[in-house]
Amino acid sequence: MGGARVLLTTSCTHALEMTALLLGIGPGDEFIVPSFTFVSTANAFALRGARPVFVDVRPDTLNMDESRLADALTSRTRVIVPVHYGGVACEMDEIGEIAQSRGVSVVEDNAHGLFGSYRGRPLGTLGSMSTLSFHETKNVSCGEGGALVLNDPALISRAEVFREKGTDRSRFFRGEVDKYTWRDLGSSYVPSDMLAAFLLGQLEKRASIQDARRAVWNRYRTELADWAGKRGVQLPVAAPHVNPAYHLFHMLLPSFGERQALIAHLKRHDIQAIFHYLPLHLSEMGQRFGGRPGDCPVAESVSDRIVRLPFFASLEVSDQTRIVEAVRSF
Repeated sequence: MGGARVLLTTSCTHALEMTALLLGIGPGDEFIVPSFTFVSTANAFALRGARPVFVDVRPDTLNMDESRLADALTSRTRVIVPVHYGGVACEMDEIGEIAQSRGVSVVEDNAHGLFGSYRGRPLGTLGSMSTLSFHETKNVSCGEGGALVLNDPALISRAEVFREKGTDRSRFFRGEVDKYTWRDLGSSYVPSDMLAAFLLGQLEKRASIQDARRAVWNRYRTELADWAGKRGVQLPVAAPHVNPAYHLFHMLLPSFGERQALIAHLKRHDIQAIFHYLPLHLSEMGQRFGGRPGDCPVAESVSDRIVRLPFFASLEVSDQTRIVEAVRSF
C-alpha cells in the first residue's frame, strides 16, 4: 500500500466505521456515496448520525460519477466515499480536486480494489484513508476480515486506540507505556491471530492469485466481445491509466427481461450467474433519507440489467470454456 500504515480489522465494515470515528462524523453532517454500492459504505457514517447524499454512477465503469459531485456538495458535507467497483478505479484526480477545493475528506471504499492502481498508484492510497475487505468473496480472503489504510500519519495514534477498545494497548505492547488504560472511544476491531495467519498465507500467494484472475477476466473479455457487440451487451471497461484488480466480471444486458432470461438460461446449463447491488437510494432505509425513484437513473438502470459470471482464481479452463459457450448460445 505504498508504505501507508495498515491496521487489520475484523471486517471492511468495521474499518469504515473507524473512518467515521476518526473524522468525528456526527449529527448534522452529510457524506456523499454512490447509490450503487454495498450497504456498509453508507451504514458506517449513518450510524454516527450523518445523512447520506446519494450520487449516480458512470454508465461505463459503474463508479461514482465525478461530474455530479459539485452539485451534491453542501456546507454540511464532511466526506466523499468513492467505491472502486469491481476493482476498477474511480477518477480520483477529479474527485480529489473537488474535495480539496471544498475542504472535504476522501475515504476510499477499496473493498474490491486491492492490487489495482490508478495512474501507477495503488488503489487505497489516494484518499486520507481507505478500507479493504478480506471477505470470502474477495481476491484474497480469511473468511471474514478487513483493514484500515491510513495515508495521513496524523491519524495513526488515535486509530490504534479506537481499534483496541479505546485503550492505548498497542503502545503498551510496544513498551512505550508501563500500563494501558481507557483513552478514547473504541471497540473490538482486532481480528484473531488465526484469521491473520490464514490471510498471510493468501497474501504470500498474491502474485499467482492475481495472475490467475487476470487470465480469467481477459479470456471472458476477449471471447465474449463479438457476442456482446451483436447483442448490445456492455462488458467491463478500464481506462489506459487504470490497472484493474480483477475482482469480478460483469455484463450489462439491454433490459431487465434479457438479464433474467440469461440467468435462467445459464441455470439450465448448471451455471450460477447472479446480479448485484440494488440502489441504496431506493431501499427502505435510503428512502427515509429522502431517496426517490429517478434520483440516480444510471444506478437504477444498471441494477436491473447487470449479471455477474462465475469468477475465481481456481476456475478451470474447461469450466470457463463451458461458461463462455453457454453465454454465446444465449
